[in-house]
Formats: sequence, C-alpha cells, structure tokens
Amino acid sequence: MHLYQEQKIQIYNTLSGKKEAFKPIVDGYVGMYVCGPTVYSNVHLGNVRTFMSFDMVFRYLKHLGYKVRYVRNITDAGHLENDADAGEDKITKKARLEAIEPMEVVQRYTVDFHNILNTLNFLPPSIEPTATGHIIEQIELIKKIIDNGFAYVVNGSVYFDVHKFNETNDYGILSKRKLEDLIHNTRTLDGQSDKKNPQDFALWKKAEPQHIMRWPSPWSDGFPGWHLECTAMSTKYLGDNFDIHGGGMDLKFPHHECEIAQSEAAIGQAPVNYWMHANMLNLNGQRMSKSTGNTVNPDELLSGNNAFFSKAYAPSVIRFFNAQSSYRSILDLTDDGLLASEKGFYRLMDAINLLDDLKPESSSTFNVTDWKQKCYDAMNDDFNSPILIAHLFEAAKQVNQIKDGKASLTSEDLELLKNTMNAFTFDVLGLVNVLKADTGTDKLSGAVELLIQLRQDARANKDFALSDKIRDDLASAGIQLNDGKDGTTFTTN
Repeated sequence: MHLYQEQKIQIYNTLSGKKEAFKPIVDGYVGMYVCGPTVYSNVHLGNVRTFMSFDMVFRYLKHLGYKVRYVRNITDAGHLENDADAGEDKITKKARLEAIEPMEVVQRYTVDFHNILNTLNFLPPSIEPTATGHIIEQIELIKKIIDNGFAYVVNGSVYFDVHKFNETNDYGILSKRKLEDLIHNTRTLDGQSDKKNPQDFALWKKAEPQHIMRWPSPWSDGFPGWHLECTAMSTKYLGDNFDIHGGGMDLKFPHHECEIAQSEAAIGQAPVNYWMHANMLNLNGQRMSKSTGNTVNPDELLSGNNAFFSKAYAPSVIRFFNAQSSYRSILDLTDDGLLASEKGFYRLMDAINLLDDLKPESSSTFNVTDWKQKCYDAMNDDFNSPILIAHLFEAAKQVNQIKDGKASLTSEDLELLKNTMNAFTFDVLGLVNVLKADTGTDKLSGAVELLIQLRQDARANKDFALSDKIRDDLASAGIQLNDGKDGTTFTTN
C-alpha cells in the first residue's frame, strides 16, 4: 500500500477560497505546473521563496508515493515591461542595455537560476519547457481561440476578447474580481487603440521593426503574449485538465486569471482543479523593491556580501527559515529571524546526529507511532511545515532526554523515530545535514586554505566558473570565504 492511500491531503484552493480534500484526476498520479522565472536578471529572492515552497510540495507528494509530473517553465520571450501589452520585452531591454544578444541574456540568467536552486538543494522539475521552444503550440492555441470567437486580429496582433468571453464565462473567477469593476477602474491609455476594450489582453503581438525576438505566424512576424505561454506549455505536458497549478500571489491576477480564460476559450473546460499561491517575501518589514534599494539577491544572502545581514547563511538555514512559516503567509526576512533559524537548525541536526548513538531499552516512554502520525497530519493540512517543525523539535527533545537517561525507547521505536525524523527533515523539507565546522582544528584550516589557494589560482587564470564553484560549495558546507585587501579569510556558520 502506498502512503497516499492512508494519508489524505487537504489543499487550500484559491479558486474556492477554502481547504479541499485532494483527489488527483488519475489515482496515484499528480500533474503540477508552477510558473517559472522570466530570465532577464538574477533570480529574485521572493521568487526563490515561491519555488522553495513548491519544491517542498513536490517532495511531500513523492514521499507519499505519488508519481508526480512537475512542470516548471522558463519564460524567455514575450514578457513585456510592467506586465503590459505594449512596450519593450524585458529580455530584449536587458540585451539592448548590455549590448548582447537576447539569448545571451536568457542563457546567463537561466544558468544563474539553476545554480542558485542547486545550491539550495532543490529537486529538478520533471520537465522545464521554454516559451521559445513552444511557439508552434502557442500559434495553434491562438487559432483555436479565434475559431471559437473569443479573439480578434488587428494590424497583425491578436487580442483576447474579455467582454465576449464574459458573456458565457466568468472572467474573474480566480481573483474574485468583477469585469464591471475592472471597467470602472480602467483609464484609457495611449497605445491601446488596437484593442476593442482596455481589459483585452494580447495573445500575439506584431513585432516593431527594432524588435529582435520574433517568429513568423499567420498574422505577422511577432511574439506570443506572456499569459499564453503558460497555457500552451502546461496543457501540452499535463493535459487539458490537470491537478495543481502553483505560483506567487502576485500572479493570481492577471496572469493566472488569463490562463483560465484562454483554456476555457480554446478547450471549453477549466484547466486546473487546485490553484495554489505562495505569499510574498518582505525584507525587514518592507516590500522588496529594486527602486528603493530594499532588496537582496540569493547569492548575496548566501555569501554575506550585503548591507542587511550580519553574516552569511548556509543554504539549509535559509530553507529552514522558509519552512518555519506557512507558504500562504507573508514572510519577513530579517537578520534576527535568520539567526534564530540557524540556532534551531543546528539544534535539530545535533539531535539527529545523536540518534545512531542511542541505546534501546526494554520499554518506551514516548509514543513514537502517535508522534509520527502528527507529522503526517501537519503536512496533510495544506503542507503546514511550521507545525511539522514543532513536532520535529518535540522529537529532538526526546532524543536529548534519552541521551541523558531521562527517557527510553525500545529498539523498534528507536528505529521508527530515526527513519521518520530523517524522512521529514531531509526528504520532505529538503535540508542537508551540515555539521558545524570547528575552525580551531588544524585539519579544517589546512583543507580550507588549500581550497582558497586553488580558488586564487583559478581567478588568476580567469577560470571564474571554478572560482565561483569553490566559493559556493564551501558556502553550502557552512564555510564562508571573505575577500579583503589583505587576502581571503574564512568563517563558519
């Protein structure tokens, strides 16, 4: 019997606004799509929080024995500035500013995205499609929407007719917005003259002469609309109706709302059964913003090279910090919060590392079976990782009491406790057991000094990939390199 047959999950469905019993379309299989990054800059820490939350969901579903097809896309075209239907493509703008090809921008920041997620111990998705790799599918989807009467062509561009769609469907079903309110709150803007109504959105945009990223279509040489890309890629790999669609709260409207409308207009049915949205990440009580300087990149947090935090933090400490808050709650990133999470993380690791040394007794003073079910109950309740962590700390307390002779477990219970703690800590939460390094040992100092020298040699030879890998791998192990005018020193987390 698979675990999912006895452990029943409740998921908060944004569509209904309540928790619902999770029942996949096909028993034992789960199809999940999460909107990936637009690769025009270093991945934003707020995006990392979203992807980390769904990495945990992916891990738990796999732990329960589901066969999961997890699709997370790469947006490498068609995403315009300020999520508008007019203006400049984000990737094209970056390419123009840096005087390089757009696909050089895509490659550079896709590599950065993967490097950061690998450092933070993410599982790779089952499929990672790109928007530019699915232009044909997007064109075919537009044809269906036009044939069904929900889109129109103007001057080589194709727009979705929101008002026509709303006559027979509910545009706003996900975000709980009414079209009448959207009309009332919309001001007429320049550049929207091609649209019948300001609420309509682009499915295909005719490329201006200076626009580099363009593809032929029945309507013009142009590029797809951002909303359309996710509809085409999710349905191609998961089918016209699939189980879970995830993303950040900021994507609920208009992006996800438009996805629903496009699917219903083209296929005639709702695409997704469970919509999940991760909440925002603040920095020191304020929304992250590049314009105000209140922002920090993941690599800056990992390296300690920033103006907000007192030290570098190991990847697993960052994961642990994230898991101490529900994915649906706003999370405030602060130095005090990270320092507290660091202490908690190492306290948990210390307890897990004691497990192998504990001696079984003839009787148990702790009901491991009931405790194990509490761990499952927490994750079954909309992936409630903070409650799970509370139960893991309860077990850590028991481990220390057993070590001190104040509690006992039978051999069977001890094995069950060990397996359960390891499964939830490492398989589900994705933490890595990094022992705190002792900077006072000659062996550690000698090994790190050797790696520092190798890194200096790599930099001298302009092998920056190797140089960065040495730094990042040491950071992953809780050892922070600090470059200064007098050379490179190291500290441990």
